Amino acid sequence: MSAHAGEETQPDRTEGPEDAVRTRGYVGLLLLAAAIGIPVSLVAFGFLALLHALEHAVWESLPEAVGLDTPPWWWALPWLLLAGVLVGVAIRWLPGRGGHVPVDGLGLGAVPASHVPGILLAALGGLPLGVVLGPEAPLLALGSAVALLLVRPIARAADPTAQALLTVAGASAALAAIFGSPLVAAIFVLEAVGLAGPKLARVILPCLLASGVGALVFTGMGSWTGLSISSLSLPEIDGPQRPDLGDVLWTVPLAVVIAVGVRQVHHVGRWVARVAERRPAGTALAAAVVVGLCTVAYSLLTGRSPEEVALSGQGLLEPLVADAHAWSLAALVALLLFKSIAYGVSLGALRGGLIFPALLLGAAAGVLVSGLPGYGVVPAVAAGMAAATASILPFPVSSAVLVILLLGPNAAAMAPVVLIAVVVAFVFEQVIVKERRGA
Repeated sequence: MSAHAGEETQPDRTEGPEDAVRTRGYVGLLLLAAAIGIPVSLVAFGFLALLHALEHAVWESLPEAVGLDTPPWWWALPWLLLAGVLVGVAIRWLPGRGGHVPVDGLGLGAVPASHVPGILLAALGGLPLGVVLGPEAPLLALGSAVALLLVRPIARAADPTAQALLTVAGASAALAAIFGSPLVAAIFVLEAVGLAGPKLARVILPCLLASGVGALVFTGMGSWTGLSISSLSLPEIDGPQRPDLGDVLWTVPLAVVIAVGVRQVHHVGRWVARVAERRPAGTALAAAVVVGLCTVAYSLLTGRSPEEVALSGQGLLEPLVADAHAWSLAALVALLLFKSIAYGVSLGALRGGLIFPALLLGAAAGVLVSGLPGYGVVPAVAAGMAAATASILPFPVSSAVLVILLLGPNAAAMAPVVLIAVVVAFVFEQVIVKERRGA
């Protein structure tokens, strides 16, 4: 074969990930992403510390100050009325409508500085007062806004994508604060953006670097200042060395049931969101009242604190899993019912993140069914959290990584159960959505 013939058969070289990171100015972009992680983490720490302080004051300090050991059944109602007013004001009269509508998923778009006051009012006026949503959505928005504010004066006009990349990196750095892991934040951003190949490398490296640097600063701030913040975590509990056959078999129907349940919650959120488009302030107030009534009904029926239905569920996740046997079947059913209703209306009319309540509901469903023959608490909780997260987002890879990291020492043993639950819930959820859209 001649040399000429060999040259003709030589395939054309396609662009690979290494080419994406060798482009002119990319190293400078990475350095800028690392620098952005520092102020973003400081803003995230301040936001979470203030959120934690307000929540502690409303649900612990004030009841103690008036001589109450735990919040009474009516405690959440006045606070949620105030939350509805404040969130309604932010949505109706401030730029940015208080931030991203939770039922629409995670928002990763650029957030201008003019939207920050409304986002802060909706978050700080709603989340610590009992709105059933998490802090991850306002954190994403704050990270994006800080990055955009810093990058806009210095981003090179020759690279129009630099500003977009760095705002996404800022959002990733902020998200790392609440998940307690820069890896989880980067994967969430990666799956939300939905890129692959060379574009993937170009986007993910600034996110990893900004998240890693931000996590270092964020972790140090807790010890330097002594202020309390709360990142997502589970207690270290003894689990099996490997899942049994019963754990695997029960995981499949559990994931299907959770996918169906999450879909109903999502339908409620969508319906409320349509109403809120016409009457945003009034719908926000009405949704807050519904959340308050759910806390009242739960507390009166179970004799437990209304706080368990209110709020994101982040604080309840650890005691629920650590002392699963302390919960009666009636209390778990009531928690699932009333928190699901409160979660659904919050998704459509209020402001916050959608991940934390889903995790709590999935864990509660796992605890509820863990008494089935051959089904352990740890595998059931792991499967429940994985299925609920994959259904509500739906980001299957992010859901699996988040739950596996949350499981700590049980991660390796429970990884098969988590992956099965994620796949079953995600596929079943997509089948339901496709069939309903085609109907």
